[in-house]
Amino acid sequence: MGDVDLEQQEPFPVERQDEKRDLPDGRRKLGCCDKFQQSVSRWMLPEDARSTYLQRANCCPPPVFIIAISVVELSMFIYYAVWKPQKQWVTLEEGIWNSRLTYRAEYRQEAWRFLSYMFVHAGVEHIVGNLFMQLLLGIPLELVHKGFEVGMVYLAGVLAGSLASSIFDPLSALVGASGGVYALIGGYFMNAVVVSRLTCTMVIEERLSVGVDFGFAFYRRFAGDEGGMKVSFVAHFGGIVAGMTVGYVFFSDYNKKLLKDPRFWMCIVGYLVFFLFAVIFNIFISPAAS
Repeated sequence: MGDVDLEQQEPFPVERQDEKRDLPDGRRKLGCCDKFQQSVSRWMLPEDARSTYLQRANCCPPPVFIIAISVVELSMFIYYAVWKPQKQWVTLEEGIWNSRLTYRAEYRQEAWRFLSYMFVHAGVEHIVGNLFMQLLLGIPLELVHKGFEVGMVYLAGVLAGSLASSIFDPLSALVGASGGVYALIGGYFMNAVVVSRLTCTMVIEERLSVGVDFGFAFYRRFAGDEGGMKVSFVAHFGGIVAGMTVGYVFFSDYNKKLLKDPRFWMCIVGYLVFFLFAVIFNIFISPAAS
């Protein structure tokens, strides 16, 4: 028998499956993931930037990081609200302030608290607001940039939030994932401005949502009395600055031109300098040490 021409053989079943997805007019039939991505692009981006997002967005792998971290945070809130009963769910009291996860200046030598505080929240409006914002922004970002990039920006914001709080509001306690949430906001803003040319309408929407959350943060810090503890709001500032620096690094395309961009290295060096200064401050200078 002679050699068989592979090109003349019947196509593999995968190609027939693709044909079934074509509509009579030649357009490709959209799956659930495609419809979701289109809905997200219509909400998040101006019309001239949607095609770029749709080309880069991919549901495989799914947005595992942001969903997983949200589930853990919600589970921890339910744990402290139910298994450690409180007088009310609106504002939790001793359950979280005595937690080994909460950041408190007098326990700053327990280094894990600089990250673990993101798992505990001060009340219903706190956990709902953070989950809503991080899922709203985190899922679309992770569809494009994937879990590692989104995770690094999120955790960099959490760490920057606690370190900034330890410097500028050193005697206050810290709970909640606002540092990570604001890092996503800062990273999304930089990504949209640099890559997609954000529209004025979207800037206004983002400022409104940030303003409302800052309002709650200021209230908890200056007017609220959470079991005798004051909740710092400085993590919001630290998180958004970290998002705009670390987010610029991880949410940009990796290429030779980017490595030659001085802004790329300024973001990396700036975050590292801040981190080292904060560590030195907490060891030698912090008023909490006295």
